[in-house]
Amino acid sequence: MAEYLLPDVGEGLTEAEIVSWKVKVGDVVDINDIVVEIETAKSLVELPSPYAGTVTALLVPEGETVPVGTPIIAIGDPSQTPDEPATAAPAGEMEIDLSNPAASGGGEGESLVGRNKADRGPVRRARRGAASPSSDAGANTLLQVQGAFAPGGAQSGEVLAADEPAVPATSARPAEAPGDVRVLAKPPVRKLAKDLGVDLTTLTPSGPNGSVTREDVQAAAGGGVGVSTGSTAVVAAPAFFGGGERERREPIKGVRKMMAQAMVDSAFTAPHVTEWVTIDVTATMEFVERLKGRREFRDVRVSPLLVLARAVMLAMRRTPEINSTWDEAAQEVVYKGYVNLGIAAATPRGLVVPNVKDAHDLSLVELAEALGQLTATAREGRTQPAEMSGGTFTITNVGVFGVDSGTPIINPGESAILCFGAVKKQPWVVTRDGVDEIVPRQVTTLALSFDHRHIDGEKGSQFLADVAGILEDPASALLF
Repeated sequence: MAEYLLPDVGEGLTEAEIVSWKVKVGDVVDINDIVVEIETAKSLVELPSPYAGTVTALLVPEGETVPVGTPIIAIGDPSQTPDEPATAAPAGEMEIDLSNPAASGGGEGESLVGRNKADRGPVRRARRGAASPSSDAGANTLLQVQGAFAPGGAQSGEVLAADEPAVPATSARPAEAPGDVRVLAKPPVRKLAKDLGVDLTTLTPSGPNGSVTREDVQAAAGGGVGVSTGSTAVVAAPAFFGGGERERREPIKGVRKMMAQAMVDSAFTAPHVTEWVTIDVTATMEFVERLKGRREFRDVRVSPLLVLARAVMLAMRRTPEINSTWDEAAQEVVYKGYVNLGIAAATPRGLVVPNVKDAHDLSLVELAEALGQLTATAREGRTQPAEMSGGTFTITNVGVFGVDSGTPIINPGESAILCFGAVKKQPWVVTRDGVDEIVPRQVTTLALSFDHRHIDGEKGSQFLADVAGILEDPASALLF
């Protein structure tokens, strides 16, 4: 039997969360078959199996964060079935309790735990003595099969197959006396109950074969159904915001943890300056509508963001400092001769900033295609680490939420970020033939934050004014 150790997926990371298992005990897998989806500090990643054989154990439960090098799945000979009797260990020999989630090495300070057989009662399976590959070997194997990676899917709410029997809510328990009741629930349901503080033994099961369902747990936590407590049924009282406890806690991990640290590092390392400009973008909105009617843009999404992205790259030609970065260690300013344009995207797992590589080389149609693919991938949680590295400038579009603008924090490794506010009809003063008139116009606000260590107010103002000028009159792009 071989154990697959959690690899460093080429990012220099130290830990990852098991998001969802793609296989179950008893499944037969081939090399390169996807077995698990993990969340690193940067993205969701699907891991292929470096071994072929039968899955004999899932060593880490979903939702647990474990360090690189931790055994996460055991794969045995294809002829081996997970139901065959475990080989008895000699007296006094140490065995590993696979039924205990803590034994899989999850969390800080946890590791594989061995106990004497006499101290632990019935054993689900004794682990075999086959040598395990090292964490380096696991990482090398992963790199060898890198081509087998598919984009990471959205988080799965259910791991076991729909027709798989529920497993006991408590495992590795001592032999039960006649009359004892074992609560049946699938692993995701047990995790949900733990998170919500619901005791499974107090619930009345409504699922197949007397198993507790997700709905049973949610109803018990939020109120609305009776919860059995001995022979008396009580009704759980709903909380003020419609369910659960008065307070709940969520661990800070994965993408959200990385985002938080990156924002802190940026905010307290680079001295931010933010400038604002409110402009009439009626001409840009009319230009967008004309583009939508052109044949070459028929299959792509055209929006004001596309025009803004092109305006940003044109304005950089006059102010290259915007597309540079401060190298503290070398005490140098690094000017980039390319633009990797980042677009900040809010996802259920946190803020990510994927970027379009070499965006300056793309035609307007190609840029529209790239932006559409980038945002769709981010929303689905499939953005890979390579797509978020190497950015040179970022646009954050808060206008999609109806927000006028904001003071954005510079993405680490860059020197400036532009905030694009909502486009709204507002009264605007327009001068025609020397006469001022108040007319309804399409208006938006741009806010530019920049690193004041090497971008002074003149440079930042020049760049912002150039971008604003192109949005006010798209034809002025011909001047750059």
